[in-house]
Amino acid sequence: MKFIKPLLVFAFLSLSFSAFAQMDDEAIADSMLTQVVENVNRVYKPVIGVGVGVMNFYGEVHDKVRSPLAGTPAFKVNIATFIDKKHYFRGNFFLLVGSLTGNERSSDTARNLNFKSDITSFGLNIHYDFKHLFKESPVRPFVSVGLENIQFNSKTDLYDAKGQRYHYWKDGTIHNIPEMSVFTNDVYNNSLIKRDYTYETDLRGNQSYSQSSLAIPVDVGIDFKISERLNLRVGNSWHFTFTDNIDNVSPQSPGVKGDKKKDIFTYSYFSLHFDLFTAPKTIKINNMFKDLGDYDLAMYDDEDNDMVRDLFDQCPGTPFGVKVDSVGCPLDGDKDGVPDYKDKELNTPADAMVDDDGVQIKAEDYAEKLNIQAINRRELEAFLMAQKALNKMRQRSAKALPPKFKSLDIDGDGYLSFEELIKAINDYFDFSNDLTTKDIYELQDFFFEQ
Repeated sequence: MKFIKPLLVFAFLSLSFSAFAQMDDEAIADSMLTQVVENVNRVYKPVIGVGVGVMNFYGEVHDKVRSPLAGTPAFKVNIATFIDKKHYFRGNFFLLVGSLTGNERSSDTARNLNFKSDITSFGLNIHYDFKHLFKESPVRPFVSVGLENIQFNSKTDLYDAKGQRYHYWKDGTIHNIPEMSVFTNDVYNNSLIKRDYTYETDLRGNQSYSQSSLAIPVDVGIDFKISERLNLRVGNSWHFTFTDNIDNVSPQSPGVKGDKKKDIFTYSYFSLHFDLFTAPKTIKINNMFKDLGDYDLAMYDDEDNDMVRDLFDQCPGTPFGVKVDSVGCPLDGDKDGVPDYKDKELNTPADAMVDDDGVQIKAEDYAEKLNIQAINRRELEAFLMAQKALNKMRQRSAKALPPKFKSLDIDGDGYLSFEELIKAINDYFDFSNDLTTKDIYELQDFFFEQ
């Protein structure tokens, strides 16, 4: 029993080493059969961005403190794609949803104004990220400019929860009656109230103007590359609107008059951008063996479209549509040296002499011509061609596929094609066949010699 524990430890270590060895073999096999290269014809797809930030209003009525770190919350989504061949510029469609507020307190009782406006903005901009200056940098600045449509819905807080109107006194307090009413009998109804910040009243009142406007968004910031498909963006955008009515204070207002400047608001944010659909930066290509080195990919073309790559095609230039064997040569059913698509006599007996059309030439006919008349050039060439075809068939039959590789000849044509070779090698590394390392090298030599 005392030997059981050491034996178990030994067995565990053996299995562990075997697993690691198998992993190493798979890694070696992968390095032999594949090669990672740059994707020179990369196809770029739209990038999706989702962001969150804060908005601040710059107009006649505004909050006391305005900061990129403080404001009303807003959300933005956008879809971007390249619009030029060099991939320097992106076209960007965006949707921005948030709200703007302004709360003003003053000893001037007429200037205690407030508003809140729900903002929906959508538009297009052109994004430039200085790619030619920061080619491989993980940190890259950007700028953008575009055109957008803004929808706003401005309201003001005039009444508390009990329906009492706010009256601002010069001492900064808020009462339920005007300050001058203390000199009347209403003094007995006077009480302090507080704002509830519920914006219940349409800011336009009796005025009529559009709550839609065009604007020009200008955006600056920095992109941080997290991975090939994920970017973090930190930025700030200025939205220059074509309206002065978001806070309802303008030169045409019936109450407090404003200046002639158009309203502006900002959006400070960070966002994540997902490149989910663009083709990968690198791709894998199949090699037969790593030690083949750098080869010309053009040799893997198939110029005559016979489904046999030019590198292994022993009969290039086969007419389109003609059936071929695994080495790209037209089928020759009677093996007379004339391919079937040219052969006018498809069942010529074995070892028979034929002419250019594959028609058998009898020996006695040649003998008679030799005794009676000279053979013309065309007949002599046909005779020599037949002899050459027979010699070729004898040579090829002498290099027949070894019996132990018969199972690798999937199409049963007696020859080992490139695809059949690659499958055999893959099956070897996947432990799907019984070949040894020596067999693999022997198989490789036979493939190039057949």
